[in-house]
Amino acid sequence: MNQKMTTQTKMTRRILLRVAYDGTNYHGWQLQPNAATIEGELNRALCALTGEEIVVTGASRTDAGVHALGNVAVFDTTSRIPAEKFSYALNQRLPEDIVIQSSKQVADDFHPRHCDCRKTYEYDILNRTFPLPAYRNTAYFLYGTLNIEAMRQACQAFLGEHDFASFCAAGAQVQTTVRTIYSLEVECRPLTEAGTPVPPASGEAVNAADGKHGEQVQQAQSASGEMLNAAAGESGEQVQQAQSESGETAIPAAGGTNAGSADQLLTIRVKGNGFLYNMVRIIAGTLVEVGRGHIKPEEVAGIIAAKDRAKAGPTAPARGLRLVEIEYRKNQ
Repeated sequence: MNQKMTTQTKMTRRILLRVAYDGTNYHGWQLQPNAATIEGELNRALCALTGEEIVVTGASRTDAGVHALGNVAVFDTTSRIPAEKFSYALNQRLPEDIVIQSSKQVADDFHPRHCDCRKTYEYDILNRTFPLPAYRNTAYFLYGTLNIEAMRQACQAFLGEHDFASFCAAGAQVQTTVRTIYSLEVECRPLTEAGTPVPPASGEAVNAADGKHGEQVQQAQSASGEMLNAAAGESGEQVQQAQSESGETAIPAAGGTNAGSADQLLTIRVKGNGFLYNMVRIIAGTLVEVGRGHIKPEEVAGIIAAKDRAKAGPTAPARGLRLVEIEYRKNQ
């Protein structure tokens, strides 16, 4: 770990923090000289709180711009502050974009990266004609029609244990590129013209997993006004200008033309026993290529088998990614 953790000193305790953060203004989790990082802010707050030189160890060292709802960090301390009170005390000292969700004492030999766990990540894609400022730091804006069913079919190839070398950033140094994916799904939530999620009709949930939006979606879209039809050429230069200002490039839809986007927010949700460097973002980029028709769903298995990064899709931007949860076995 980053600091010497003493298990022989009776007064020393190991404290676990569950950390949520907006990664927009940070150069990732890991401590860097002359750069704002999540780890650096936690260390600073803990040192100010306890008067000790503390360096936390994180479970997932997220990249710059990546967010988290439940990352995990541990540290050792001789402070007498009750373990469950660290969350309250730290939140008074941390910036508003970092919040400790909970704190508790764990076993002295608990290591957040060496224990058996399952991690869940989500990647959001805003798929519509124009970007929405409210999503600019939390979703990848993508203009153009996507084949959602093809993306869902492609998800099946990732399930199980595979060598995911094709989905690891070049130059990453790891002992093995074998990982296990327990689940991978594409959720589709239709949006109103204003960009808010379409509410389920009569209290019934929209079954996005099966793609059965049905009459609920059609009625809601009709009530919110007709969607912009970029396929008919009504967007024109405005679409290109908006994409240029948002830092995105126009994404041609399947067939090579800029067909109109449906107003929808896609969430790619994946759970596994661990992920390689940029793995989730490369999976997201590959599924987008499937949705655009550039990769067929049945070709994904071959891309995995090739163990060649060049065969997979591009790395999707960091801002759409968030670490949702890290689950440890109960006896850990």
